[in-house]
Amino acid sequence: MPGENLSRDEARERAALLSVEGYDVSLDLRSAVGDADGEPRTFRSVTTIRFRCNEPGASSFADLIAPSVTAVSLNGKDLDASEVFDGARIALEDLAAENELVVDAQCAYSRTGEGLHRFVDPEDGEVYLYTQYEPADSRRVFANFEQPDLKAPFRFEVRAPEGWTAWSNGAGELTDGVWKFAETKPISTYITCVVAGPYHYVTDSYSRTFTDGTTLEIPLGAMCRKGLAPHFDADDVFLVTKQGLDFFHENFDYPYPFGKYDQAFVPEYNLGAMENPGLVTFREEYIFRGKVTQASYEARANVILHEMAHMWFGDLVTMAWWDDLWLKESFADFMGTFGNVGATRFKDAWITFANRRKAWAYRADQLPSTHPITADIRDLQDAKLNFDGITYAKGASVLKQLVAYVGQDAFLEGARRYFKRHAYGNTRLGDLLSVLGETSGRDMTAWSRSWLQTAGVNALTPQVLLADSRVAELAVLQEAAESHPELRPHRVAVGLYRLTEGGALERYARVETDVEGPRTVVADLAGAEAPDLVLVNDDDLTYCKIRFDAASLDTLREHLGGLTDPLARALCWSALWNMTRDALLPARDFIALVLRFASRESDIGVLQMLHAWTHTALDRYAAPDWRATGGALLAEGALRQLRAADAGSEHQLAWARFFASTASAEPDLALLKDLLDGTASIEGLEVDQELRWAFLGPLAAHGVADESVIAAELARDDTASGKRHQVRCLAARPSAAVKAQAWAQVVESDTLSNALVEATIAGFDQPSQRELTAPYAEKYFAAIDRLWQERSIQIGMDIVSGLFPALQDRPGTLAATDAWLAAHEDAAPALRRLVLEARDDLARALRAQERDAQAG
Repeated sequence: MPGENLSRDEARERAALLSVEGYDVSLDLRSAVGDADGEPRTFRSVTTIRFRCNEPGASSFADLIAPSVTAVSLNGKDLDASEVFDGARIALEDLAAENELVVDAQCAYSRTGEGLHRFVDPEDGEVYLYTQYEPADSRRVFANFEQPDLKAPFRFEVRAPEGWTAWSNGAGELTDGVWKFAETKPISTYITCVVAGPYHYVTDSYSRTFTDGTTLEIPLGAMCRKGLAPHFDADDVFLVTKQGLDFFHENFDYPYPFGKYDQAFVPEYNLGAMENPGLVTFREEYIFRGKVTQASYEARANVILHEMAHMWFGDLVTMAWWDDLWLKESFADFMGTFGNVGATRFKDAWITFANRRKAWAYRADQLPSTHPITADIRDLQDAKLNFDGITYAKGASVLKQLVAYVGQDAFLEGARRYFKRHAYGNTRLGDLLSVLGETSGRDMTAWSRSWLQTAGVNALTPQVLLADSRVAELAVLQEAAESHPELRPHRVAVGLYRLTEGGALERYARVETDVEGPRTVVADLAGAEAPDLVLVNDDDLTYCKIRFDAASLDTLREHLGGLTDPLARALCWSALWNMTRDALLPARDFIALVLRFASRESDIGVLQMLHAWTHTALDRYAAPDWRATGGALLAEGALRQLRAADAGSEHQLAWARFFASTASAEPDLALLKDLLDGTASIEGLEVDQELRWAFLGPLAAHGVADESVIAAELARDDTASGKRHQVRCLAARPSAAVKAQAWAQVVESDTLSNALVEATIAGFDQPSQRELTAPYAEKYFAAIDRLWQERSIQIGMDIVSGLFPALQDRPGTLAATDAWLAAHEDAAPALRRLVLEARDDLARALRAQERDAQAG
C-alpha cells in the first residue's frame, strides 16, 4: 500500500485551496469480457474535472491508482504523464483560478472488492461488474480529488459489452451504444457508483403526496446475478423499501433528493452494503438460497433501512473528514433499528440490537484500539479500520440513550434542522450538537464530552440492602476500566423481578433514574418488596455492561428461562456473556446455562446469538482439558433440541446448524452423513443445499468427507456460492498437505479473489486441528509485514486478522506477539492495531481459561 495513503493534514490543505465544480467520467468496460491483453486486465477511464483554485499559481494534486496513464492535460496544456503521475497521485503545478484537468488512464479491474470488481460466474460464465469505494477507492476507477469534503456533481457515461445493462447514481439511457447517466447532485467521490453486466433486474415504484399537494415519484429497482434470480424475493425487498421511505419522509421532513432508488445485490462483496445515492449495493448473501430464520430477514431489513437513512445522514449531509464518520454511521445504525420497529413487521428489533449489535460494541470498546466515537483519524488507513463496533454500534447505542435524554421529538426535530441547514454540504460534530441544543434546550457540551469524546464502557452493579423482606436501600455502583476511568451520566431503568408460584420471573417494579458518579441511590425503590432479580439497565436505555448482585445471579442460574419479557431475558444473556468474557463467570457455567435454558428462548435471533457465543466459550474460553467434555455435552444437547423442536420450525433449523457445528464424535458425524445421503431424516427438517454445505463442513474437518465427496457436492451445486463452500471445505480437511496448500494460496500468492481468500481462511483454522496449524504461528509473524506492504488494505486486513494464531492459545503465542510488536514499532499503525487487537483477544482467552480451570 505504499504511496496510496492520504493524511488529514493534506486533505485539509487541499480543501482550503480547491473547490470542485463538476466531473465528467467516461468508462469503457468492453474489455471486461473476452480474452485479456495482459495482467492486470484493464479498462479505459477518461475523466474531466472542472475546479477552482483560491490561490492562482499554487500547486496541488489529483488522486489516481492505475497501472498506466495515457495522457494528462491541465487547462489545455499536455503534461508528461511519466513526470506528473507516480502511481497514486497526479501533480498539478501552477494552477489557475479556474481549471480543467483531463486524465486518460488504463485502470485495473479488481479481484479484491475494492474499486471496479470483476466477477466471472462459474455457473454460466457471465461477467458481472460493480464498484465499491469507501473510504477511498474511487481513485482506482477515475481520477479525482479523493476526500469527502470536495463534493461535486458527476456525469457518468459507460460503454459496456453488447447485451449488458449499466447503472449509476443517476437515471441512465442507452444512446448510440453508450449508457449516459443524469448528472448527480453534489456528492462525495466515495459514494459514486457503477454497476454493469447481465443482471436480473426487477422494477417497482414509490409515490408520496406531501401536505402542500406535491407528489414525489421514485422509480425503484432491484437486481442480482441471473443465477440467483430463482431465489430473489424482490417483493419483500420492495416492501421494506417502501415502508422505509414512508417512515423517513414522515420523520425527516425532507424529500428523498436523489431521483431513483436502485438496490444491487452483488457477488464477492466485502461489506454488508454501501449507501451510494440512487444505487445502493448489498452483498448477495442477503438473497437466501435456502431456508433461513426470521432473524435473517430482520437483518436484511435492518440493512436496507440503514442504507436508506444514509441518503440523508451521509449522502445529503456528509462529514468533512473521517474523524466524524460517526455522524453518518452511528445515525444510520440507530435508524436501521428505529425504522425496523417503527415501519416493518420486525417489532422486536430492539431485542436484536441489545443482544447482537451491542455485543459488537462492548467487544470493540474493551480492545486496546478503542477510541472515542469522535475519533482521531490521521489518514486513510486509520479511516479504513474505523468502520468498527465503536463507530457503528456504540454510536447507535449512545444515540438511543440521547433520545431518552432529550426526548424523541427534540431529537427528530434536530435532525430535520440539520438536513435543511447543511444540505449538500459537509459537517463536523459541533454542527449536530448545535441543532440538538436548539431543539432540546439542553447544553450538549457535557453530554458530548462524556459520551462522544471519551472511550471505554462502564459497568453498573446493583447493591441491595434488605430489612424485613423489603428494600432498605438500593444503589447502583458504577465502575470503569483503569485504562479508561471516565464515569458517565446514565439514564437507566432499574427493574425488580420476583418469582411467581408458577416459576415465572416477572417485573413488579420499575424506576427510571439518572446514575452519576461511583454510587447512586435509587430512593424511589426503598420500601419495595425484596426482589429475586435486580436488572439495572432494564429496557436497555443506556450503554453499559450489566452486572448482578449475588442473589440475582443465583436466581438466574436457576430461573433464567422463567423471565417472561424477551428483552429482559436478552439483556441477562448479554450480561452473562460479558461476565464470561471478563473471566467473572467460568465458561463451563455459561455453557451449562445455555444447555439448560436456551431451549426456552422464544426469540430466534437471541437463540442464534447464544449458539455463536457458546462456540466461542468452548473454543476460546474453556480450560483446554475440559473442551472435549464440553463439546460432547453441547453436541448431545443440540441433538436433543433438534429432535424436540417443532417439525419445520425455524428453531429446528437453528438447532440443526448448531448440532452440525458441534458434531465431532463418530455417531454424530455418521448422522450428518446419513442426513446428507438421505438414509436418515428428522421430521420437518428439509436438508436444502445451504444446509447440505453446513453438514459437509464438519465432515470435511473431521476427515469423514474427502476431496471426492466435496467435488461431488460442488457438481451438485456448481454455482458461485457452491464454489465458496467447496473452497472452505477443502481447506478444512485435517491434513498437513492441505494446510500447506491453503497457506500458500493465501499468503504466497495473490491470485484468489477476496471471497475465496475469505473462504480459504475460514477453512484453514479449525478448533479441532490446533496441532496441525501450530507451525504456522511462526510463519504468520514472519509474513505479515511483507503482506501488508504488498496487498490491498482489504486483503491485508483479512489475512492479518484471519490468520492470527488465535487457536494456539498458550503463553508462548502471547510472547511471540509481543516480540513482533516490539520489533515492529515502526510498522504501519493500522497493521499494529490489528495485531494489538488479536493479542488482546488472546490474552482475554487465557484469563478466561484460567478462571474456567479454577471452576473444575
